[in-house]
Amino acid sequence: MDAMESLSFAQRQRLAFIDFSLQYFGQVSRQDLIAKFATGLAAATRDFASYRELAPHNMELVHQTKRYHRRAEFSPLFDHDPEAILHGLANGFGDGLSHPVMPSTVCLDAVQLIHPDTNIIAAVMRAIAHKQAIAVTYVSVSSGETQRELVPHTLVNNGQRWHVRCFDRTHQVFTDFVVTRFKAVTQSATEPFDHELQDKDSYWQKLVTLVLIPHPSLAHPEAIALDYQMSEGELVLSCRAALAGYLLRQWSVDCSALHQIRSGVCQLALKNHTILSEIEHLAIVPGGKT
Repeated sequence: MDAMESLSFAQRQRLAFIDFSLQYFGQVSRQDLIAKFATGLAAATRDFASYRELAPHNMELVHQTKRYHRRAEFSPLFDHDPEAILHGLANGFGDGLSHPVMPSTVCLDAVQLIHPDTNIIAAVMRAIAHKQAIAVTYVSVSSGETQRELVPHTLVNNGQRWHVRCFDRTHQVFTDFVVTRFKAVTQSATEPFDHELQDKDSYWQKLVTLVLIPHPSLAHPEAIALDYQMSEGELVLSCRAALAGYLLRQWSVDCSALHQIRSGVCQLALKNHTILSEIEHLAIVPGGKT
């Protein structure tokens, strides 16, 4: 039996939290462990000692901050599933043990075709946590492989895949980059400037209200009203202007002025059409330019 297998589940959970925090946030303290697991200072000290025995090159104590920082030669002790990590982070996850539970045979989720790389996600998360700029190798459909400097502030699931919202220094704008298209991520030598930070991202800061209704072409609109738990035939949503376009595309909402999409693909329509002038990514919205 190796050292890891001799640990109890509770001990492995705490060590996984240390491992997770180092990989995704770049640092962790005994107080973090105590706050998460309601353990004592002595027990937390033992957990960090156990982690160091198992992974002696993963962290170092910085006395000025009284926190353990991730070392460059860090190698994770636990195989953190990137999709579980991303969904967990979005919901306040932090236990460390990110392995999916045994899948159900009677409750099946949608098949995922896109799988983010753990190391890329971790590097982006550390940059966000510490408000750092990053240098990336990025491959786009239109331009191929390019080198970019970005200042990321948020990871977002757009309904199909994960992207990072950031300031793009090449074009001097806030925009989105698909994280699975990053081939490499390193820390930039230049610290972020004030105009590159999240509070200057106008589309991100702006909230818009979307009023969705069953598509007028439907013979039985009540079915759609039931699907979306509409009130008096309407579903009223508030979301960020930077994300509204993704939501409207994901749910195939007919955003044309007269709800002209009649192919049957759209079961929802946007009632307050004028709101489109306030959102980003209008080109991806069904009927957004008609």
